[in-house]
Amino acid sequence: MTQAQKGICAEPNLHALYLTLIVIDDDAVTMRKKIAQVLALFSHYDEEYYEAMVSGIVAVGTDYWYELYPRSIPQELAPFPIMNSDDRSAPATPGDLFIQIKADRVDICHAIGTRIIELLRPHIDLFEEVKGFRYLDGRDLTGFVDGTENPKGMQKFNVALVGDQDLEFAGGSYIHVQRYRHNMEKWQQLSVATQEETYGRTKADNVEFKSTDKAPFSHTKRTSLKDKDGKSIEILRQSMPYGDMTIQGLYFVSCAKSPQPFTNMLKSMVYGDGEGNYDRLLDFTNAETGGAFFAPSINFIKQQAKE
Repeated sequence: MTQAQKGICAEPNLHALYLTLIVIDDDAVTMRKKIAQVLALFSHYDEEYYEAMVSGIVAVGTDYWYELYPRSIPQELAPFPIMNSDDRSAPATPGDLFIQIKADRVDICHAIGTRIIELLRPHIDLFEEVKGFRYLDGRDLTGFVDGTENPKGMQKFNVALVGDQDLEFAGGSYIHVQRYRHNMEKWQQLSVATQEETYGRTKADNVEFKSTDKAPFSHTKRTSLKDKDGKSIEILRQSMPYGDMTIQGLYFVSCAKSPQPFTNMLKSMVYGDGEGNYDRLLDFTNAETGGAFFAPSINFIKQQAKE
């Protein structure tokens, strides 16, 4: 049976470490083996520190995929969908490998990250590392609960994982990442009522407004989309806040069985509905990075490491 990487559909944790890596050599055979060893590191720390609820994801950038696994290509593999409109943008930034480490202990995240960098260092440069953390009761630093729209129960597996439509890559997931930087000073100047109108839900108790009461520019309106059959277009988010006393933001991670849901949502946010109604939350936060990756199943990674 195909086994998905644990971190794709894992429950929320207290801490995260997000690593974006650039591969600097062309030794694909060695890299295939070392990626399998990264999975072994996740398993080791998960067993050794089971109370920390360790999980991880190793995902391959769409450009680097053709070098690493040239004989097997996911059907919908595609680059990051760059978008620009007025002062809103969704840029693409370098990234050959994306590694997500999550645990309920920050020291375990650090230990795993250190081991992974030691393992891969001859072959990679570290483009970016971001430390995520759970804020209050699962809120973004804007004060609103994050991930409310996430599918629940078995539905999250249906949303996040490739199925029978691409059998060789069943259990895999299309991963999109963006690091958003918030303008907290500008945001905090808004009244709570205006903040709630911007999100489309209440701040204190996280009650979503009725559809008829939502402003067309609200975040929930622009991200709650339907397909041509009237079914909800869903993604599974593995996002977390990050920051210090100077810089604050959200590290956004989307997991889905196709890249289209993320692309459709991003278009709705950046370009809007054609009547000037873009996602007004983008007036207060800016995407500084963007990457498209594919996280294959554990079975695929281990099999490719033997070839």
